[in-house]
Amino acid sequence: MSDVRERLIDGGIRLLERDGLQSLSVRNLAAEVGTSTMAVYTHFGGMTGVIDAVASAAFTRFTDALTDADQTDDPVADFLVMGGAYRGFALANPQRYQLIFGATSPASVAGYRTDVTSTGSVTDRAEWAESFEALRNAVRRMIAAGRIRDDGELNVAGRLWSLVHGAVMLELAGFFGHEGHGLTQVLGPLVVDALVGMGADREATHRSLAAAMDASG
Repeated sequence: MSDVRERLIDGGIRLLERDGLQSLSVRNLAAEVGTSTMAVYTHFGGMTGVIDAVASAAFTRFTDALTDADQTDDPVADFLVMGGAYRGFALANPQRYQLIFGATSPASVAGYRTDVTSTGSVTDRAEWAESFEALRNAVRRMIAAGRIRDDGELNVAGRLWSLVHGAVMLELAGFFGHEGHGLTQVLGPLVVDALVGMGADREATHRSLAAAMDASG
């Protein structure tokens, strides 16, 4: 990747996080990076190409966050660590999170989304699908270990993603304050209850939650 192209992507990310999606224009990006507007067209063909590259970078960093922790012999704890990383990425990078998963994403991003209930993937772009594959792997491990009922790997992954995404979006909107209550009073207990509803032992799940909290610091 050329230095100018990388600088333009980084500049697009800064603009997005600081000023929101509406700030992403050729003129604003060129000013942010200190290049000519022609550089944007040369490397990306216009802002659609820039937004695509910013979304790709966001998906990569999101997947890295979800898969950063080493696996242990407790698949439920590992899933809960992943859930904490999911929330952490969204809170630290709210505009990027909403770009890749929000309801108001531009058509150039949303157009690649697929019906996960029928395709088994959230997108028809392989490099954007890796984060959901990480979730499916976590679910697969919990089922294989007998920690939750086998309702179908894809079904379980979709349910758990819905829980986490919904709680995170409400926290981003400010409904759970900024003292971490979104995790300790809402998301953590919500996921525990969901896993118990899927057949998990409540006491064992609480032990896994404690292990996940310790691992996450």
